[in-house]
Amino acid sequence: MPFISVNNVHLYYRLEGRQELPVLVLSHSLGCDLGMWDPQMPDLLQDFRVLRYDSRGHGASDVPAGDYSIEMLGRDVVDLCSALNVGQFAFCGLSMGGAVGQWLALNASDYLSALVLANTSPKFGTREIWEARLQSVRQGGMAAVADAGLERFFSPENRVGVWGQTIRAVLLGTDPIGYAGCCAALRDVNFTDAASRIKTPTLVIGSNQDPSTPWEANGKLLADAIPAANSVVLRGAHLSNLEDQRQFTTALIGFMRANSGRSG
Repeated sequence: MPFISVNNVHLYYRLEGRQELPVLVLSHSLGCDLGMWDPQMPDLLQDFRVLRYDSRGHGASDVPAGDYSIEMLGRDVVDLCSALNVGQFAFCGLSMGGAVGQWLALNASDYLSALVLANTSPKFGTREIWEARLQSVRQGGMAAVADAGLERFFSPENRVGVWGQTIRAVLLGTDPIGYAGCCAALRDVNFTDAASRIKTPTLVIGSNQDPSTPWEANGKLLADAIPAANSVVLRGAHLSNLEDQRQFTTALIGFMRANSGRSG
């Protein structure tokens, strides 16, 4: 299994595709892992060399104790790419991954050729909401938050399907310490005032039934704040790349082809 040590953690990653193609980095949601991008991979590999990774505290990556920060998660990406000799890259992040993308655009923009922010927000609810979730997972483990998580991730008809059950298993298998560490990072995110300083070509993707980051109060704020940002609203709940797979992939590839460059 491919691991790289960055910032005192071992990160699990997969780098696939032809070396001459531009690199696209994919960053997953809280409680998921790099496997959530499987439906997009066959199409993406036609145009991109794709780097997926498990965020610290998730999947096969290390699980450091304590609170994480969005800066930690962002620096993990920069240092992972550096260790793999990846210079400039396009970036697509969903939910927590979208928060990482915002940090990169504001703090490491020289690395970015294009940015897709999916089902995310410049600020994720209130501190009280996150403290309640932290307390639940610390006391009851992942089982205490799994049902509510699946209700946010999927519309009712998809919760019982293959991807609903797959993500449920991943969520239940996530280490509570790592989940809590990333919850703390999201609790402290606030790019509300800074988003207008993002200059990277950006596509903001939302969903019309997303209970975690409803479009009007979250994605639309980013789309309105980021200069010249494009936006699209898809069908379904929070994990839009799994809820509306074909339209998500079409939007992502169309935007990346137009903005990220197609040669190394």
